[in-house]
Amino acid sequence: MDQPQGIDVLFILLGAIMVLAMHAGFAFLEVGTVRHKNQVNALVKIIGDLSISAVAYFFIGYFIAYGTTFLMPASELTVNSGYELTKFFFLFTFAAAIPAIISGGIAERAKFIPQLVATALVVAIVYPLIEGLVWNNNFGFQDIIINFTGYPFHDFAGSAVVHATGGWIALLAVILLGARKGRYRESGIASHPPSSIPFLALGSWILLIGWFGFNVMSAQKVDDISGLVAINSLMALAGGTLASLFTSKNDPGFVYNGPLAGLVAVCSGSDIMHPVGSLVLGLGAGFLFVKMFTFTQNKLKIDDVLGVWPLHGICGAYGAIACGVLGLEIFGGLGGVNLFSQILGTVIVILISVIGALIVYGSVKFTIGFRLDDEEEHLGGDIAIHRVSASPDKSTDW
Repeated sequence: MDQPQGIDVLFILLGAIMVLAMHAGFAFLEVGTVRHKNQVNALVKIIGDLSISAVAYFFIGYFIAYGTTFLMPASELTVNSGYELTKFFFLFTFAAAIPAIISGGIAERAKFIPQLVATALVVAIVYPLIEGLVWNNNFGFQDIIINFTGYPFHDFAGSAVVHATGGWIALLAVILLGARKGRYRESGIASHPPSSIPFLALGSWILLIGWFGFNVMSAQKVDDISGLVAINSLMALAGGTLASLFTSKNDPGFVYNGPLAGLVAVCSGSDIMHPVGSLVLGLGAGFLFVKMFTFTQNKLKIDDVLGVWPLHGICGAYGAIACGVLGLEIFGGLGGVNLFSQILGTVIVILISVIGALIVYGSVKFTIGFRLDDEEEHLGGDIAIHRVSASPDKSTDW
């Protein structure tokens, strides 16, 4: 076995496992945020979406993004120590993050099977289209960006490709689905506080630890690994936490989403920014998340349960664009980026995400239906869909 290839396979495999573990973080973050009557549903949705995503991405999505198929003898799949298979595994975990993000926005009132259908379409077609454009230069996308701006669209670990895509698709899905019953009343907004701060915190911890696999292992080869990515991720995490801590006046729900906001934002430029720039970026992301979550819920009256549009959609776009400034050499970065290329690339990603979401979730809504009926929503997804509650000995909060 060629040693460098074997090392690269092991390297990217460890990254894939770390990012796969992040899906436990998505699950517990949602479990801790939704009401008790929807905790089981949150757990089942995440693993169901993950499995549907694996099939959709294996047979269709990866081919759309990279033009590679695995429908060949195993003897051919093991060439180069099976590096291409392991690369698929790693990038699949990114693809599966899209429905995991969306799940948090549409929680507590979406039908189960229609959601899985939408997941399959998003992971098979919408996400791979965006992924292939940015990371594989499909249709000469990066060449077009360079012709217009002089620089490519830089998105090292997916602030735009993964997070903005997931967040903006979620926004359209949430709008098409509508608010939870009784959430917005003439007398004001009904409060639905997190059901379990410990579970919410556990989910956040799992995500932020796995994120170092998400960012650092995006190099995909041992020779390309950079400690700069790790430290930039750490500083953005710290900045997001501190900003959300002070902006929210110590609200634990915001405090444990703050580091995630910083990490979402730093993905694009984690390989080129200076650690001080990453700290500044994280501070901005934490502040932006708290303010946009409050604005979305209270002013726009968009019932995005986990705030995935502010967290992933807004902070992802913010990070991708800010990379074009904070990555410049004048700010201590490595350069090779341009603000206009970052704006153009981000806007195109958002447009494709919105159009794709309208087609997928609009089709689901007007064909097989997307929302639980009033009685099912009142019972909660645990009983209405899965016929069991997270706490069978308790009958409160129904």
